[in-house]
Amino acid sequence: MPFRVTNRTRQAVLGDRIEEARSLGDRLVGLMGRRTLPFGEGLHIVPCNSIHTFFMRLPIDVAFLDAERRIVKLMAALPPWRATSIYFRAKSVLELPAGVFAGSGTMEGDELVFEELR
Repeated sequence: MPFRVTNRTRQAVLGDRIEEARSLGDRLVGLMGRRTLPFGEGLHIVPCNSIHTFFMRLPIDVAFLDAERRIVKLMAALPPWRATSIYFRAKSVLELPAGVFAGSGTMEGDELVFEELR
């Protein structure tokens, strides 16, 4: 079931077709193999506190979120073939098209809201 993700701090919608990856298989595959990631789409990986962009074809914006869905680490336009550090405070990761954070003014410390769409 997709989600709408809003940055409550900046009053900005970050995506309205965000999928969730909770199973081991879904979390391992993530966004690998996708040729495009249109604005509005993305992936929320739960649980997660580090990622890689091996085998990816496009840069992505990445937000590491704590249990209250506050951004503890933000990476804008993370290129393919990278691995992040482990962020021990992070409980999940939000992956979005590159440019979403810059366009919305999203910063570390911002609070995100997830609304399930039916």
